[in-house]
Amino acid sequence: MLFTPSQHDVRRFFCETYRKSNDNTILTPLEAIARDWLVQHPEYANDFANVEEALARDYSVENGQTNPFLHLSMHLSIAEQISIDQPPGIRAAFQNLSRRLDSEHEAHHRIMECLGQMLWKSQRSGTPPDGIEYIDCINRCGS
Repeated sequence: MLFTPSQHDVRRFFCETYRKSNDNTILTPLEAIARDWLVQHPEYANDFANVEEALARDYSVENGQTNPFLHLSMHLSIAEQISIDQPPGIRAAFQNLSRRLDSEHEAHHRIMECLGQMLWKSQRSGTPPDGIEYIDCINRCGS
């Protein structure tokens, strides 16, 4: 069964992870991964401090706002893809890009651009995401 959390589920997850991390409460394995990304994005700390505000807030691209919940969700997705090497070749592409950029974090950000492009094309065309094109995009990123 595919788990498809709602926007509110995702926001609650990150706010709860932030709270538990600050309280030094035991985290689930997924929360521990999320906490590691929260720590690497201190600029978003205020967005996670109040769950009610987080649920009500509109992060509109038109206003030039980055959605921290989407951003960290993409970090988690990419980390999962790399850990299981799915689509095939993403782990090697990530490792090569990380070496070229001398930063795993920056490599994640470049991969996010490719992931976004792949999903956008898939949605517009009504076809499944193209994993081969995705890996090719990642391999071109650091050149």
